[in-house]
Amino acid sequence: MDQKAWTIDDHLQDKPDASVALYHEFIRLVEACGPFTYAVSKGMITVKGTRRGFAGVKPDARGLRGYFDIQRTISDDARITGVSPYTKRLFVHAFRIADLTELDEEFAGWLREAYEVGQGGHLGTPREG
Repeated sequence: MDQKAWTIDDHLQDKPDASVALYHEFIRLVEACGPFTYAVSKGMITVKGTRRGFAGVKPDARGLRGYFDIQRTISDDARITGVSPYTKRLFVHAFRIADLTELDEEFAGWLREAYEVGQGGHLGTPREG
């Protein structure tokens, strides 16, 4: 049996215009970090650096849900819905975005940190949190 290859369009299909707009703004923030590739699965649209995936997103009826990996924990922001250790040096941050204003400069900074992880930056000296 052939398994369907998921695409970005599959994830955007039948989603509210506001969720699609949030997705495009998220990708614009990632593009500002530098070159990356996509890994698309049924569960998530993952963005990858030269070394590894560093963030992922899935549009839904309420906006975006997703994750990014950075070398510290963020616990005092309502957009962050959970933080889990991935390795000794990396923490996976789950997020929920419902409005374009939430994709602000602070969020862009988190994506820049995650992008560095995607480039292998976490393989050096751990960051101070």
